[in-house]
Amino acid sequence: MQLHINTYGAYVHVKDDMFEVRVRDEKKEIQKKHYSAQKVTALWLATGTALSTDAVRLAMTYNVDIVFLEQDGDPFGRVWHSKLGSTTKIRKAQLEASVGAAGLHWVKQWLGRKLDNQLELIKDLKKHRPQHAAFLNDKIARIEALSVSIQTQEAARVAEVADTLRGLEGTAGRLYFETLSYVLPEGYTFQGRSMRPARDAFNAFLNYGYGILYSKIEKTLIVAGVDPYLGFLHRDDYNQLSMVFDFIEPYRTYVDEVVFRLFSAKKVNKAHVDPLAQGVTLNKEGKALLVTTLNEFLDGQPIRHGGRNLPRSLAIQHDAHHFANTLIGKKG
Repeated sequence: MQLHINTYGAYVHVKDDMFEVRVRDEKKEIQKKHYSAQKVTALWLATGTALSTDAVRLAMTYNVDIVFLEQDGDPFGRVWHSKLGSTTKIRKAQLEASVGAAGLHWVKQWLGRKLDNQLELIKDLKKHRPQHAAFLNDKIARIEALSVSIQTQEAARVAEVADTLRGLEGTAGRLYFETLSYVLPEGYTFQGRSMRPARDAFNAFLNYGYGILYSKIEKTLIVAGVDPYLGFLHRDDYNQLSMVFDFIEPYRTYVDEVVFRLFSAKKVNKAHVDPLAQGVTLNKEGKALLVTTLNEFLDGQPIRHGGRNLPRSLAIQHDAHHFANTLIGKKG
């Protein structure tokens, strides 16, 4: 169970060794809900909410992740155990890979999987939209060519071809989002990607979904013993989770698919977003819709992965452990 606390003024503290969430309703009366710490896996708190130090201590006792989110879903902090929880051998190997050929190998693999997943989604759309076959075939061919170009890049280290890789991946992304917009129902289309603020509802949903996924990926890497800040492709800027941005690439399509399904099924309307000066943002109703649907997608029906049937969230964790083990020459 993951608790997403985004109601302004909500307060999380401890009652009888359980998390108690207090929220004032429209009548200004305090409503209380209780959750067993043994059943909660994560606490996600948006700005405008609060929690007690006793709640932090209870969370640490039961290994409950605490993540703080901006209103647009971008994580800006988390509470984690003070102990490292893994061998430094993994981090040393990660550093070595970042300046060698191994780093390029992983970057090409992650970007390759990302484009493969994008192509798989487009091909699935094509099955049910024969009227768009010519348009979709053109986009498929162009993205496939870009994928080949990524895999043919050779260098002694990532830095030598980083700009080229980012350019190829960026072009593929532009074609991909053009495709998603093209096949959406009238009134639900969008004009490319926009970050903060999102210019439209589709991008607002994407941004919030990516924010949730960033935090999940960070935790996944930490559990596997990987340093979330030491990336291979993304720049090592101050306080930037470079490895999170690298490792997340193949899984972005999980968010894309969930958001696309919501919009193509016309389950999103104007009541799910609020206007900003230069765009829109998800409101409480929009966040609830996305969070519920995304969690069901990640933790629900399993997919075939590594010879096993796993929920997507566990498949990501499996990949993180595989990455860490490969870095130190360990099988599995």
